[in-house]
Amino acid sequence: MTIQFTIRDMQDDDWTRVSAIYQQALKEGISTFATVCPTFEEWDKAHLNDCRYVMLADDTVVGWCAVSPTSSREAYKGVVEVSIYFDKAFRGMGLGTKLLDHLCRESEAKGYWCLFVNILSINTASINLHKMCGFREVGYRERIAKDLFGVWQNTIFMERRNGIC
Repeated sequence: MTIQFTIRDMQDDDWTRVSAIYQQALKEGISTFATVCPTFEEWDKAHLNDCRYVMLADDTVVGWCAVSPTSSREAYKGVVEVSIYFDKAFRGMGLGTKLLDHLCRESEAKGYWCLFVNILSINTASINLHKMCGFREVGYRERIAKDLFGVWQNTIFMERRNGIC
């Protein structure tokens, strides 16, 4: 039996799976400095309503992505921060590239000209994923914060510019 993978807009009722995937990442400690999963209301307030997508394996959410504003100033309305996470059982299958490529195309169509991401330098899989999707390293922050385990971590700042600017 073959699994059907599809991408669609995230719906509010996807939150159970979206938060479960995020909680996996929290426990691993290589994707975020956060230590607790927000409530849906907190998460919803922090992320823009457009450019929220999920990857489905048949009818089950196995990955998600969304964007957050970088500033409330009008000049920065086209600059957004990307979040992308996958269930660990579905990593390494090329699905992240498909979902992130989808986000890149859709975000440009919606007027966003710069996507950026801060990635813990130990998360080489995420760095490589973003490079494959046209992101480039533009900065490095040394010992910027401690991870879940109390270890100082460095971050790589990457961005992707599109044809708008």
